[in-house]
Amino acid sequence: MSNHPRTLSSITLSIGLLAVFITVASWILLSYPIGSVVWNYFYGVENTGELDLPVNLEAQVQTDESKFPKSEGAGKGKDGAKSNVTVDSGNPPKCDLYHGEWFYDPGGPLYTGSTCPVLTQMQNCQLNGRPDKEYENWRWKPSECELPRFNAAKFLELMRGKTLAFVGDSVARNHMESLVCLLWKEEAPKNRGNRHMHRWYFRSKSVMIVRIWSSWLVHSTSEPFSNVPMGVAKLHLDVPDETFMQYIPNFDVVVLSSGHWFAKQSVYLLNNEIVGWQLWSPPQPQEMKVNNVDAFGISVETSLTAMVTHPNYTGLTIVRTYSPDHYEGGAWNTGGSCTGKEKPVLPGQLVQNELTNIMHEKQVTGFYQAIKKQENRSKLKLMDITEAFSYRHDGHPGPYRSPDPNKMTQRGPDGRPPPQDCLHWCMPGPVDTWNELMLEIIRLEFEGSQNLAS
Repeated sequence: MSNHPRTLSSITLSIGLLAVFITVASWILLSYPIGSVVWNYFYGVENTGELDLPVNLEAQVQTDESKFPKSEGAGKGKDGAKSNVTVDSGNPPKCDLYHGEWFYDPGGPLYTGSTCPVLTQMQNCQLNGRPDKEYENWRWKPSECELPRFNAAKFLELMRGKTLAFVGDSVARNHMESLVCLLWKEEAPKNRGNRHMHRWYFRSKSVMIVRIWSSWLVHSTSEPFSNVPMGVAKLHLDVPDETFMQYIPNFDVVVLSSGHWFAKQSVYLLNNEIVGWQLWSPPQPQEMKVNNVDAFGISVETSLTAMVTHPNYTGLTIVRTYSPDHYEGGAWNTGGSCTGKEKPVLPGQLVQNELTNIMHEKQVTGFYQAIKKQENRSKLKLMDITEAFSYRHDGHPGPYRSPDPNKMTQRGPDGRPPPQDCLHWCMPGPVDTWNELMLEIIRLEFEGSQNLAS
């Protein structure tokens, strides 16, 4: 019994010391949250307030993130649009231009099919007799950002003394013509084109808009090679297309795009060895190592690597991602149709196109592979339009490809649809949004984060 008081005293003292420890520890935790310490340990940042937390870190391609900040541009979006990589949107971390929704704008387009002399007839849907016009009024609204209407005066001022070049196929021409139509209202340009390229010169600000045809972005030839006959396109996937590369040092902004020609007949070479093909078969059995989708991804990496390692190129390269087509019930040459589509697809009703998804994924992967090899002072940005434009099945010419009053616009007695274009975009129409996005990227690059509307 004589030891009992000492035991109670010890217990009392222990409880007091424990209370002091808990008080001190609580003050430390409140002053220096362990969450930020752990985050700093794993991710190398000191201020979590600067992080764009919605970014899917697990999905990012491993690159130097201090040089190439990423936003949630190509993660899994609405309706389950899939991609395994994130994208550099060219905008501040909390401004994702590429996820949002289409809204109806009664203000209508900034030009018409009769006010723009450069508009290709096949995309002049209204003058070709398309009866509906609502497709012209839908505008893109990012979820987290404001995307202002295209401002022609602002664009010309930002590009003062500079040259912007579109490089790609006929969809790149679609994009270029939309830009020139938007600028035409501000100033009528001078046509200074030649047999090598289209060139439109805006004298007031000394701005040149250029278009160079490059359907594959890599070196191609139709000459016979090995057992591949004359006339079949042979693509050297490891050699960039000299058609545009020879002019690269002269450009301040290059908008690069491609993809749809990889559905055409072609043979693929690496290191002068045949490694794959599309719509062609070798006379003797041979292993196909590269299919057309893989070839597309390699071509993107090759062309972009050539640009980011070119010793005399310091410009801004904007890669416009794969433009979705909307042929339903077949391909362009097998009865595919987009006739009768008058509104965008509603949220939650988008049917995934696996080819579009994989082409987008290969393109974005090629983009990031090129970034890893960068040697010069040029800048590379991704304009990720694929998901947003998957909703715009209403924006194509369909059967309204010519002004012929006798053209077929409805299905025949056998139920087959008339010939139509569900790849290119009506002008005016959804394609004008590409130039709103492009202007925002250019503004952020040349002007910082000032308000475009100023």
